[in-house]
Amino acid sequence: MLAGVDALVVVLAAVHGSSAIAGATMAVLGSVLGSLILFAIARKGGEVYLSSHTISRRGRLLKRWFARYGLLTIFVPALIPIPMPLKVFVISAGALGISPILFAAVLTVARIVRYFGLALLAMELGDRTIPYLKHHIIELVIVALVTLVTLYLIIYWLERKNPLTQDGDPL
Repeated sequence: MLAGVDALVVVLAAVHGSSAIAGATMAVLGSVLGSLILFAIARKGGEVYLSSHTISRRGRLLKRWFARYGLLTIFVPALIPIPMPLKVFVISAGALGISPILFAAVLTVARIVRYFGLALLAMELGDRTIPYLKHHIIELVIVALVTLVTLYLIIYWLERKNPLTQDGDPL
């Protein structure tokens, strides 16, 4: 259920509580740096690949949606400790020219909440952490969906308040 880094953070925090903060910090740094490398690679060559897949009407709609709301697709899977695809959205963000600073900020906030949350949970529950997360998978999915909808509604509200962002440009 948990990805490799999630499991390492949980085990480290459960077994060596004093190392939980260092483990979570390293997980955040590793995740953000690795994603920024993939983002940079996609920024250099991903547009050609992406344009060949966005020729269709459906592809153009997806591209336009991602240009406006794509950072939600980065934030939610980066936040929730259940296996959700992230790499395809990192590549898309790079290829579509999303601001690297905005991308890094969104990813960093999500990863801090995720890894430090897992570390604190594991410090509290110890070896019961993974069974606890497995038992509450439905709640985690609901939290992911509620987070996605809430952030979407906030962006929608901000766009209505500021019509300059309604031309399809990323926020």
